[in-house]
Amino acid sequence: MHLTLKKEATRPPGFNSLQQQDRFDAFVREFNVERPHQALDMKCPAGLYVASTRRYDGLPELNYPFHDRDVLVTACGRLCLHRKRINISTVLAGQRLGIKGIDVWLVSFMHYDRGYFDLEQKTLQPLDNPFGTRLSPIS
Repeated sequence: MHLTLKKEATRPPGFNSLQQQDRFDAFVREFNVERPHQALDMKCPAGLYVASTRRYDGLPELNYPFHDRDVLVTACGRLCLHRKRINISTVLAGQRLGIKGIDVWLVSFMHYDRGYFDLEQKTLQPLDNPFGTRLSPIS
């Protein structure tokens, strides 16, 4: 799919970001509504899609009882601590993180430890991605 997207929507590229976005949108529409897929028994994805019956209520109230404090990530993806701004990620903007510190601070989101920072370095040193793919050893 990604190779097809690249061939059909980026060669040649749009003259500006709006034109390029129009090309991406047209590709997505064709890919999902008009183009049959062999893996779907030559049916289009849009014809088979069914919305989930589960309602999404957002994240639960987050608290970090085993951390020293919790902090709010700013809209620009930073947290402020002791008059220092530490870059975290804009992905977590508006979310509360738990932090625990000695000389360095452990940063957690929900049940996931995300990384460490110290107040001099001012940037998050991430841990391995807990959301990434897991490879099983071959037996």
